[in-house]
Amino acid sequence: MSTRSRGRSSLRDIAEFLLVFFVLKSLEWSPLPLAHRLARGYFRLLDLLLPRLRNIAARNLAIALPELSPEKREAIIAGVFRSIARLAVTMAKFPSIQHENIGRWIRFEGYEHFEAALRAGRGVLFATAHLGNWELSAYAHALCAEPMNVVVRPLDNPLLDSLIARRRQLCGNRVISKRDPIRPILKALAANEAVGILIDQNVSSDAVFVDFFGIPAAAASGFARLAAHSGAAVIPGFALWSEPERRYVLRFYPPVPITGDAVRDTQTIQTVLEGVIRAYPDQWLWIHRRWKTRPPGALPVYEVAPVRSNTV
Repeated sequence: MSTRSRGRSSLRDIAEFLLVFFVLKSLEWSPLPLAHRLARGYFRLLDLLLPRLRNIAARNLAIALPELSPEKREAIIAGVFRSIARLAVTMAKFPSIQHENIGRWIRFEGYEHFEAALRAGRGVLFATAHLGNWELSAYAHALCAEPMNVVVRPLDNPLLDSLIARRRQLCGNRVISKRDPIRPILKALAANEAVGILIDQNVSSDAVFVDFFGIPAAAASGFARLAAHSGAAVIPGFALWSEPERRYVLRFYPPVPITGDAVRDTQTIQTVLEGVIRAYPDQWLWIHRRWKTRPPGALPVYEVAPVRSNTV
C-alpha cells in the first residue's frame, strides 16, 4: 500500500519531518538542562493540542488501576509526558553519547542474565516495551556490550522513518522491519545475537487474548512461538528512570521459561511486563489504546465514534 493510498500527502510528510527535525536539533544543540526544559515544553504543548492522548491514558488507568484516586491517575499521566520528554532528549543527544560517557546516562543491572544466555549459544530475545527509555536501552546495549537487532514498525511517513532509523543505527544496531521480520530474526538468533522486540502494543492479527491488568488484551503470540522454535533465551529488559541517580537503569530480568504452549508463554511474558509497569506506572505509554481489540462478543473499551449518516 502506497503512502498516498493511505490518505497521506507529500506535503504532510514534509511538514511532519521539518517539525520533528526542528525538535530533535533544538534538543541536540542545547545544553542538557535547557534541552530538558524545552522537551517538557514541547510535550506539554502536544498534550494540549491532542487532548485525546490524555483521554486515552485516563481511560486506560481507570480500567487497569481502578483503585487509584483521580489525583494519582492525573499524576501518572503527567509523569508519562515527562518520561516521553526525557526519551526525546536522549534520542536527540545520541550523536554525542559514546562508550566513554554512556555511564552518565545509564547503568546496567542483572547483566549476568544476558551473559548466561549468550553462553547457551541460542541467541537472546529481549522482551521489552514502551516503558522507560526503550530507545536508549538498545543504544546503550550496543555501546557497552555488542550491537543488537531491533524490530520496529516502519513509520507511515517515510522521511521520518529514515530520520529515526539513522539515529537508531548510529551505534551499530541493526533495524528489522516488523512487516517481514521472521527470517532476519531467525538468522540473528542462529548467529547467537540479541533481538529486541516491543511486546506491549495492541494487535489485531496473530493475537491471543491474555490477562493484562485483569482485562483481556490481544497480544502477539509470534514472540512466544519464535522463542520455542529457536530455543533462544527470553529476557525481559527495560531502561527505567531513577530519579535519585538522575539516570536510567537498564534492568535485565531473569529469563522467562518457555514451555512451547504459545498462549501460556505469552501470558507469562505479559504478566512479567505488568509487574514492571505496576512498579513504574508513570513510565509506561498509557496513551496507547492497549485494549482496543476485544474478544468476540465483548463490548469496546474505548468510546466508539458515532456513524454519520449520508442522508440529509
